[in-house]
Amino acid sequence: KPIHLLDEEERKRKPNLHDLWIDIGASNRQEAEELVSLGDVVTYQVEFQQLLGDRATARGFDNKMGSFIVAEALRLLKEEGGLDPKVGVYAVATVQEEIGLRGAKTSAFTIAAQSGLCVDVNHAVDYPGVSASRYGKLDVGKGPSVMRGANANPIVFRMVRQAAEEEGIPYQVDVAPGGTGTDGNAMQINRGGMAVGILGVALRYMHTPCELLSLTDVENCAKLMAAYCRRVKPDTDFTPRLLD
Repeated sequence: KPIHLLDEEERKRKPNLHDLWIDIGASNRQEAEELVSLGDVVTYQVEFQQLLGDRATARGFDNKMGSFIVAEALRLLKEEGGLDPKVGVYAVATVQEEIGLRGAKTSAFTIAAQSGLCVDVNHAVDYPGVSASRYGKLDVGKGPSVMRGANANPIVFRMVRQAAEEEGIPYQVDVAPGGTGTDGNAMQINRGGMAVGILGVALRYMHTPCELLSLTDVENCAKLMAAYCRRVKPDTDFTPRLLD
């Protein structure tokens, strides 16, 4: 359980052995029993490891995976085309997000884009001990998340959602009523402001040596980012407003 999701009492005590479990990527008992048996020995492995199906574990998915998604979106735009020739796309991998969004501030100031997409990981809640009613329902393997809230421009949100639906990309809606801990928080208020969208990948066990995600979610997040870029035009109006 990531430290972000521990309540005050949980932070004061160490977990008992009988409260622990090992996530091997299985989605049901049958899958698990086909792979492991009672008495099997286990140990930590912090290198990248693919598990059952499309699930993988490693340390540092937060947020090396975001950098990969941005690079993959650029590759898709280059190889598949569809970008308006009058629209420029910048790709940025920022530093020092965890200590104040510092890289995002300088990058957003330098580029001064009209719109930007931020990519980060989100807390998955599809495992024991985490409350979906408290943290929101996000599951591994059900598609990238699209943020809706004060940190996300509503026009960008609609465009991203429309792109997902038109291209058959599964997605989940993540809700944040205020600011977020992502680079999107800095991008939104830099210079005269930027129309920001925030994409995410559901991640289990954030900030641990065994973060877990779906590689299909990663692939679909890159596709969704590229699909949004193709829909941006030189005259796109990002002014928040009611639409029919």
